[in-house]
Amino acid sequence: MAQVPQFGAPEPGRAYPDRPAAFGILERGGLIALVEVTTPGKPLWRDLPGGGIDPGETPQQAMVREFGEEAGLQVAAGEVFLHADQFFINGDGDPFNVRGVFMTASLVGEAPGLKIEDDHQLIWRTPLDAITQARREAHAWAIGVWLRRR
Repeated sequence: MAQVPQFGAPEPGRAYPDRPAAFGILERGGLIALVEVTTPGKPLWRDLPGGGIDPGETPQQAMVREFGEEAGLQVAAGEVFLHADQFFINGDGDPFNVRGVFMTASLVGEAPGLKIEDDHQLIWRTPLDAITQARREAHAWAIGVWLRRR
């Protein structure tokens, strides 16, 4: 099996526990879905929809759930095409080594009732803009790999 790339640099003296996570790439009309996160007093950031895998969930189930919670979209999980890890400090200041599973997604429909993360806003960007705007290096890399596979 190929080695999983590790992105980011840990801050010295901090522990970064593993956090399994799943993210999806959803394309519509030549654009891909991103979530834009606004937190008072912190810089705006953009990433692929997705997040932590809860106990008992598969990566596919987590990605579908996260699309609903963050973007108000119902999606179906497609092919897992990449694994990539990222040292990451979340909005609460908690450090993690996010063990990311990246997969394609297809749109089933809009589902605004699923959206519960008020600080997340769905936006659509060209793949190249998404690469330059993604906060996490692992997400930018995953978008690039997805583009080359198309």
